[in-house]
Amino acid sequence: MGSKYTKRYTEEFKRDAIALVDSSGKTVTAAARELGTSSESLRGWYRKAKADRSEGTSSELSSAEREELKRLRRENREQQQTIEILKKRPPSSREGERPVSALYRLIHAEKANYPIVPLCRVLHVARSS
Repeated sequence: MGSKYTKRYTEEFKRDAIALVDSSGKTVTAAARELGTSSESLRGWYRKAKADRSEGTSSELSSAEREELKRLRRENREQQQTIEILKKRPPSSREGERPVSALYRLIHAEKANYPIVPLCRVLHVARSS
């Protein structure tokens, strides 16, 4: 059974370990044994490095692609939330009038479903109100 503490390795150590596998021709398991780290950790670092260099399989995403996908998913989720909130807005607030009490009732009714900040931002109501 392993220790209950997870070892943290620096990025420099990971780069050196990957370079050892690339340059020496050793297997990942042999290199991990030599470095004193687990073979699964080294294998994960190696796969990630290959994907970042675009040497991996076509299904693997590079770090930059993963970050962009994460950002796009967050933006999509926020836009979907905005659309849902706008659909629930009282009809009188769509005509240019802003019966603030109706907006506050909507915010109070929907605060279990949506965070307050997006509700206030979409409905153009101050959070402090």
